[in-house]
Amino acid sequence: ENCSTGTSELSVEVTDIGGGQVQFDFEHEASDGDWSLTDVYFDDGTLLGIASIFGTSGVDFAQNATPSNLPGGNGAAPPFVATAGFSLDSNSEMVPANGVDMGGEVLSVIFDLMGGGAFADVILELTNGDLRIGLHVQSYADGGSESFINNPIPEPGTAFLLGLGLMGLSARRH
Repeated sequence: ENCSTGTSELSVEVTDIGGGQVQFDFEHEASDGDWSLTDVYFDDGTLLGIASIFGTSGVDFAQNATPSNLPGGNGAAPPFVATAGFSLDSNSEMVPANGVDMGGEVLSVIFDLMGGGAFADVILELTNGDLRIGLHVQSYADGGSESFINNPIPEPGTAFLLGLGLMGLSARRH
């Protein structure tokens, strides 16, 4: 039940904001706060470095998640290995409370692209699997947590909505 809830209610929108930067907006699309997106991980890709992290009111994240790799990510095929420095963790001792836990809350991450990289490269890497995104969700009603990894899908676009539930999302328990 936790897996199906997460796959149907998590999304990320990828946008070209110009100046060699790409923005990822992570959202929890349900109106309730039954669970919270608390960690985000990126595995490889054209990204150079995190330029900015910000969220709507109540969402507070910082670079370098703990743990440093997606919980359960080793069970993915191929194993999910977060790129050093490309992870985010909700802040404070109230981790779930500062995560993305209800509709309208958004976590935004802006990445600088490597020299010569373009937005089209990011989209290509998302569609062919060279860039994967891992999400860790905590505080389900049953006390459980789940990890999700996007699977490649062939869909181009300039403002690209990756509905994780529609992506053949892989879920791993830890």
